[in-house]
Amino acid sequence: MTPTELEAQIAALPKVVLHDHLDGGLRPQTVIELAADVGHDLPADGAEALATWFANSADSGSLPRYLETFDHTIAVMQTADALRRVAREAVVDLATDGVVYAELRWAPEQHLQRGLSLQETVDAVQVGIEEGIAVAAEAGRGIQVGQLVTAMRHADRWTEIAELAVANRENGVVGFDIAGAELGFPPSRFPETWRYLADQNFPVTIHAGEADGVGSVAEAVHLGQATRIGHGVRILEDVAFDESTRTATLGPLANWVRDHQITLEVCPSSNVQTGAATSIADHPINRLKELDFAVALSTDNRLMSRTSMTQEMTLLVQECGWTIDDLADVTLTAAWSAFIHHDERRALVDDVVLPGFQKIEGAQL
Repeated sequence: MTPTELEAQIAALPKVVLHDHLDGGLRPQTVIELAADVGHDLPADGAEALATWFANSADSGSLPRYLETFDHTIAVMQTADALRRVAREAVVDLATDGVVYAELRWAPEQHLQRGLSLQETVDAVQVGIEEGIAVAAEAGRGIQVGQLVTAMRHADRWTEIAELAVANRENGVVGFDIAGAELGFPPSRFPETWRYLADQNFPVTIHAGEADGVGSVAEAVHLGQATRIGHGVRILEDVAFDESTRTATLGPLANWVRDHQITLEVCPSSNVQTGAATSIADHPINRLKELDFAVALSTDNRLMSRTSMTQEMTLLVQECGWTIDDLADVTLTAAWSAFIHHDERRALVDDVVLPGFQKIEGAQL
């Protein structure tokens, strides 16, 4: 199969996205309408102009600047109706893109400005997710979606948010995360949070190895006991490459992450925007995959990166020479790393992902 032929098939492939921010995936027109409802001023008029502003602002090469774009999306997500709508539309948009399993991460503590309680925010998002699943089903698209409840690194509410996540494990919440400015806000700020989550047998993923180095990944893995790492691309700082012999020597942490197949939730377009990678062609995902790290492909923030899972896959085919088997590999890794029980993962793989890829000529599965 030629790259051009493969590109034509990508939209129809089943996709699994583990790293997608609810407040980073709004439709531009929805931002405009919700902003009008609450009197929030936006930096551009019209959906297309606003979409361009978000993408351009996120292209700064700086994670802190990138994060500033969320001031506008979070500002319009302060009511139950707004959270419900955004969640519903996110699910519909992902399903339309061929996503069959998704975990939407978001920080409830950022949505309390108009009087909602933490529990009310979780309930509103869950209603929206369930509505989105129903809308997708009516269109003939099946999708499973879970919430990843996130605590903000710079705030002091980690344990409170962890308790919220655990309290809602039967209400759609599948895991816990910390996000925000990575440098200076390590997992060791609140070790009691990680002890609590371990005691509760609750899944953890942690943003690490994007804006900070291998020390951040080490804390996420060893202190936070994360079984997945958000981004994690700077783990390559613990790998020595000899270009003359085309060999790689892994350091202790890199060996640990690879030996334990701790999944790296890699988001190529976003990483280029924040400076964690110089380009798609030179993105660390290629070497990580070659070295047999557990790599899952994701979108991060579809609005800010003007992207989708189809777009991320297409870029890797176009600029990195990925094949159908490469796409299948990262999709299966993601499916087996989902924060659902083993039998549910098995059904996702056997009944949805594998049959979808096996329809494509040339897939070696």
